[in-house]
Amino acid sequence: MARLQTIEDVRLEDSRARKKYWKRWGPYVSERQWGTVREDYSPGGTAWEFFPHDHARSRAYRWGEDGIGGISDRHQMICFALAMWNGRDAILKERLFGLNGHEGNHGEDVKEYYFYLDSTPTHSYMRMLYKYPQAAFPYEMLVQENGKRGKEQPEFELLDTGVFAENRYFDVFVEYAKADVEDVLIQITAVNRGPERASLRLLPTLWFRNTWSWGRDLRRPIVRPASGTRGLVCAEMQHWQYGKRWLLCGGKPELIFTENETNSERLFNTKNRSYVKDAFHSYIVQGNKTAVNPKQCGTKMAAVYVLDLAPGESATLKLRLTDLDPLASQDTSTGPVGTAVSPGVGERNADVPASNDFGAGFDAVFTRRKTEADEFYASRIPRELSDDAKMVMRQALGGMLWCKQFYHYDVKHWLEGDPASPPPPKERLQGRNKDWTHLYNDDIISMPDKWEYPWYAAWDLAFHCITLALVDPDFAKEQLILLLREWYMHPNGQLPAYEWALGDVNPPVHAWAAWRVYKIERRVRGVADRGFLEKVFHKLLLNFTWWVNRKDPDGMNIFQGGFLGLDNIGVFDRSAPLPTGGHLEQSDGTSWMGMYCLNMMAIALELAKEDPAYEDVASKFFEHFVNIAHAMNDMGTDGKSLWDEADGFYYDVLHMPSGDDHFMKIRSMVGLIPLFAVETLEPEIVERLPGFKRRMQWFIDNHADVPEHIEMTQRSGRGVRRLLSLVNRKQLRRVLARMLDETEFLSPYGVRALSRYHLDHPYEVSVNSHVNRVNYEPAESTTGLFGGNSNWRGPIWMPVNYLLIESLQKFHHYYGEDFKVECPTHSGSEGDLWQVAAEISRRLIRIFLRDSDGRRPVCGATEIFRGDPHWKDLILFYEYFHGDNGAGIGASHQTGWTGLVAKLIEQSGE
Repeated sequence: MARLQTIEDVRLEDSRARKKYWKRWGPYVSERQWGTVREDYSPGGTAWEFFPHDHARSRAYRWGEDGIGGISDRHQMICFALAMWNGRDAILKERLFGLNGHEGNHGEDVKEYYFYLDSTPTHSYMRMLYKYPQAAFPYEMLVQENGKRGKEQPEFELLDTGVFAENRYFDVFVEYAKADVEDVLIQITAVNRGPERASLRLLPTLWFRNTWSWGRDLRRPIVRPASGTRGLVCAEMQHWQYGKRWLLCGGKPELIFTENETNSERLFNTKNRSYVKDAFHSYIVQGNKTAVNPKQCGTKMAAVYVLDLAPGESATLKLRLTDLDPLASQDTSTGPVGTAVSPGVGERNADVPASNDFGAGFDAVFTRRKTEADEFYASRIPRELSDDAKMVMRQALGGMLWCKQFYHYDVKHWLEGDPASPPPPKERLQGRNKDWTHLYNDDIISMPDKWEYPWYAAWDLAFHCITLALVDPDFAKEQLILLLREWYMHPNGQLPAYEWALGDVNPPVHAWAAWRVYKIERRVRGVADRGFLEKVFHKLLLNFTWWVNRKDPDGMNIFQGGFLGLDNIGVFDRSAPLPTGGHLEQSDGTSWMGMYCLNMMAIALELAKEDPAYEDVASKFFEHFVNIAHAMNDMGTDGKSLWDEADGFYYDVLHMPSGDDHFMKIRSMVGLIPLFAVETLEPEIVERLPGFKRRMQWFIDNHADVPEHIEMTQRSGRGVRRLLSLVNRKQLRRVLARMLDETEFLSPYGVRALSRYHLDHPYEVSVNSHVNRVNYEPAESTTGLFGGNSNWRGPIWMPVNYLLIESLQKFHHYYGEDFKVECPTHSGSEGDLWQVAAEISRRLIRIFLRDSDGRRPVCGATEIFRGDPHWKDLILFYEYFHGDNGAGIGASHQTGWTGLVAKLIEQSGE
């Protein structure tokens, strides 16, 4: 049953029907554009060195823009963000600082504190917080101290430097409220949290993405001062795509102007041809008054506000980015202002304030949008939750919506270079992404983390869509379709992995995500989008065929795939040639394909309800699944199963050039992933599809081994219910005995990616006198595999835990309350699989909730998050979590797949 519509739901419907483009403006500005593959034109693909942080303030970006709390239009032609200076920093704070992949002792890492507090799906209301130290920002200390530390030591964070001592910092809140589709009200509030008076310069900055310097489009936009109204300062933009826009600034700030052009003199010792990108840094920090354009025009401008705040004092700036002519949309009741009286006042919606109303009308829009946001989330967040759980769920959803980003990458032009730029090194034509010249990305995409991972990753995105479907099913569906479009998907059917290596292989979870989003939308909206399901299904047939042709080299239904998103989980780099020779037959790769078969079968059966042509395709995936199950459990290549009967667990198998096979006896998530391949065939579906039923029965009757992989029961009152699973009943009990053992996989905060057994029993393989070892490492990685900023050797990862929970629920649907297991193992306490799934879910949610001591496990030992009133309710959604204490690790703003905690809270409570 569909929910009652809120005003935000109406906006979503208007957007879906293309009546009003409520999503044209949003938080689409990246947090980091420097150090990305897109901006790298080096011969050897050294992205971090080619475009370092030190260049970012001075060098025009080719493919996108970054900023703090920024917004842009969906094509990122016009950008707005906040810059600031505390009077002490060596650099104007225009972007977030962090260490690159070679500076951090655990890879790249942002070294700032900022929090995405709220957003509606249409971005009609948004709010974020940046904590700005009043002391000089310790750039050098962060680089040097982290450089001294080894991989066995924790990262040195901004709080560790002491710059927040005595609360000497500013809380800077940035809020947006849309009065209308093209009319964005902006409110910036700075609060002095310190014990003494402190000064602060705030520079709300507006600029155009540089599209004119590359020789492909010479049209150049412009921004300049315009006639304002009483109490306001105004800048007018003229852009070839959007026409005129205005930025109205409350108060009397100074407007400064420059060009979004590279400072060649600073970086390359060549003469500048115009005013340059870092002019505001020179003007504010260095006091160079000649740095800005005295003619007051350009492609970048800022309004300079000077604040002097007593302890605890706050100040609020009000601005407005609008398509309403300020002189044609003012309130004439205040008397003539400027040079014209509006002929178009009547064209302005009644609830949209006049251009010169920065008082009650402006404030009313913010009040209204906040109320509407509250009403929207009240319709999505279960009312029976505690206030703390509601807050966690809302910040998770808000963070996911803030992590949308404009992503632009044209591989062909990137490899060839631009007409107005020096030719790139020829080595690039044989380097990174050379086989992906069809790829053209120019879209708004959900990012894993807009600083650490400001690029999409195929399997991350699939998980994002599950949570996003709770609040915006249309956006979730658009994301899934996007990666299947011809300008993303390779002509051979492969999905792009991520920009560092588009040809890498991520787990094939796209079909699962499409099926789940379809069902979530049906529940949320009361409407099933069969057209969406059909569209993705046809493209996924191409991708499935690619997997079969490329990743099953022996044609035996045992799959490879490389690292498959699990980075350092193996004793060898699974994406590189093995030092032993031979190849790995992968338990996880084979299991993912079993799951893929079942997902495609489920979709085909749904589509067959209205089109019998899909029955044959459903039969194909049913039979393919059974073949995979048989190969994995009974035969494998050359008679080797991936199931170890002695250990009761699944392992990868090393197939040597000599023909010998060896179990890689690492108890890891690789051996739990077989649980994901599970589906029930309901009797009412089978009876409705006679063609599928006949073919299935023929296959069962003519393959004696099929009953080993299909269980049948009369439990359903409607007929025979069938269970399809890689893991049979006996194997399930044995695998769960390990998974639910607190000395192995089960942590107080979820299921670990590697068994704690390996703490005292490391797995070792000696090759050419070198010992390769896998130890239980519950926190950061001590290896350099995949950059060293990711660790699957002990921590807890939300996406695979989510799939484990879902799989247990499916097993329960078939086995019912009679199938019980000890949870935890050896505890003497038994529960059915639904109860086990709920227990794992509660442990994961517990990571973020305050305990009896007021501490959130996610915050680790960082005391300020426990008791300080200005920190304790600020949640960071990390990439993964400590396997023993639940502390957040890795990328700190990974409200991509870690945002799944919102879905867990919604479906399981606390």
